[in-house]
Amino acid sequence: MVRIPLGPEELARGREVGSILRAARGERTMVGIATAAGISPETLRKIETGRIATPSFSTIAAIASVLHLSLDDLWAAVDTRVETVADLPGYERAS
Repeated sequence: MVRIPLGPEELARGREVGSILRAARGERTMVGIATAAGISPETLRKIETGRIATPSFSTIAAIASVLHLSLDDLWAAVDTRVETVADLPGYERAS
């Protein structure tokens, strides 16, 4: 099965999800949060740095639960940061 490449909006949303989760983690350790969420620290690191742009819903839900972060609040924060492709840094409209 061929996977369609992610567009700029999906990539930006993935980076924003990771950034928000990282900020919510604060001073807590990556290992502690990952273990409590039932994922590997490497997976959490990749999500926080945007290297996994489309993590599974269950993974995000588990991390958010450990961080006491509602999924509604998480998505609202992501949605307000990434409005449209044209708002993304470095985006140029094709002529």
